[in-house]
Amino acid sequence: MRRRDFIKVVIAASAWPLAARAQQTMPVVGLLRSTPAGPFARIVVAFRQGLTETGYTEGKNVAIEQRWADNQLDKLPELAADLVRRQAAVIVGNGPAVGAARSAAATMPIVFVIGGDPVAQGLVSSLNRPGGNLTGITFFSNRLGAKRLGILRELVPQTNIIAALVDPGFPEAVDELREVEEAGSTIGKKIVPLKAENERDLDAAYTSMVQAGAGALVVIGSPLFTSKSQTLITQSARHAIPTIYDLRDYVAAGGLISYSTSFTDAYRQAGIYVGRILKGEKPADLPVVQPTKFELAINLKTAKTLRLTIPSGVMAIADEVIE
Repeated sequence: MRRRDFIKVVIAASAWPLAARAQQTMPVVGLLRSTPAGPFARIVVAFRQGLTETGYTEGKNVAIEQRWADNQLDKLPELAADLVRRQAAVIVGNGPAVGAARSAAATMPIVFVIGGDPVAQGLVSSLNRPGGNLTGITFFSNRLGAKRLGILRELVPQTNIIAALVDPGFPEAVDELREVEEAGSTIGKKIVPLKAENERDLDAAYTSMVQAGAGALVVIGSPLFTSKSQTLITQSARHAIPTIYDLRDYVAAGGLISYSTSFTDAYRQAGIYVGRILKGEKPADLPVVQPTKFELAINLKTAKTLRLTIPSGVMAIADEVIE
């Protein structure tokens, strides 16, 4: 072997263990959700962006292990356990995934992205001082139910019966339903709950809505409904029912109107918190991020199809109008 070739072999041999050690020491972040992956590609992009803002790039100095339960909640415990076996440094989870993550890893840092009150759910001691191994981002979407109902009343003031589509398997949705029912009682509207725990229930729920004589619909947010958004939009169009949703994505895809916080920005914030934790900060010291901006989106094409005139007061406060 020539001396030059011998030197190359020695350099390559010495470099390989260094590369292997670098790969072994790269922190692993687990992204755990109860939903299918397909409809939520945008949140993964936003999550990576948040990590990048703190100096972490996937494949360079951090690895992301994604686990999706495809709306089969019984899969979550094993998916969470798998992330623990892979020695994840942090697990990020939506509402249904957080419980599985806590059970699988009692002390591992967990960053949640949820729509409800993490204090009421027992996830943290307080919003400002979480006090344990969990922190994260909350939409407080269950506090927006009354606002959504109020917007819907302005769109269809003559309607006295309003349906509320709810996933009873999603605790945060149950809280919002209670708020919508209380708000309905205050303004003299009858609220008809429609329960759907899977896609098969949706046809029956819309049939029940028609039979009840409902003239409008509030979709109470859940991961199931978000992953089946096109089904909901199609059903509402088929039954010509004015519907308000919890995410602007519905409106962009053809839904009538939404009132929400930014879903993608929440996952960007989650990425930032994961980066800070990887740098040594403790979840106990990171305040729960609360929404500061709320967005009203309207699809005028859908309104025209429904022969619905959007009141000037609603148009005036809209953040996004799709024509």
